[in-house]
Amino acid sequence: MDLGLEGRACAVTGASRGIGREVARRLCREGARVLIVARSPGGVDEATADCARAGGEAAGMALDVTAADAGERMVAAATERFERLDVLVNNAGTAQRRSLDEVPDEDWQAAWELNVLAPMRAMRAAIPGMVERGWGRIVNVCSSAAKRPSGMTPEYSVTKAAELSLSRVFADAHAKQGVLVNAICPGPTKSELWMEPGGLLDQSAEIGGHASRDEALAAAGAGRPIGRLAEVSEIADAIAFLCSDRASYVAGAAWSVDGGTVQVII
Repeated sequence: MDLGLEGRACAVTGASRGIGREVARRLCREGARVLIVARSPGGVDEATADCARAGGEAAGMALDVTAADAGERMVAAATERFERLDVLVNNAGTAQRRSLDEVPDEDWQAAWELNVLAPMRAMRAAIPGMVERGWGRIVNVCSSAAKRPSGMTPEYSVTKAAELSLSRVFADAHAKQGVLVNAICPGPTKSELWMEPGGLLDQSAEIGGHASRDEALAAAGAGRPIGRLAEVSEIADAIAFLCSDRASYVAGAAWSVDGGTVQVII
């Protein structure tokens, strides 16, 4: 299927690894021009080189998306390199497992900055140009925890739920202008966030008293009707579709790509 992304100018945050990197690679493969955005200059350089090999065009930008001017700087960089910005994927995020009582105030604030204010500022900066051209796609990468809060990722769950509402507010405001805003809600995914040493898998193993990483992984997979964690590519494929011409009648959606984890029909 031709997604109609040839030549489209895109920006993907949190793109140095995991879901973000795979999304950027997918977009490049479709012939898009992609701005790779992440905090680490080294990670940005590596991901940019990787994505450039897939096709299209890739450029890198080291940026802390929680900075107050990050949205304007990102759009300016995309405009300087590609002359415009057609597609924005707000993917930057992190999480850790702990109980509600263990989360200090500063971590609640940090989660709010990363999961709500950062995508809000990016959308606010990107949308005027999209409206002017009458075409735009924005995908906010949320979480299944936004629909069914997890008691072991409290600040993440609450702020991701807020990001879903944020997505809907922007979608309602701009759909008639040709700018389609949607959210993706992945379940646990075999990205670095889960799989790297000390990541969510190891945290789950410790909290659950599992004897090994394999046992913890099997337990995490057993919690989904599909019986396993997602591959990064499975999440990226859904995001790439929402970035495309083919998603021309999808606005304000919150797509679950979670193996059936959240058992609701909305």
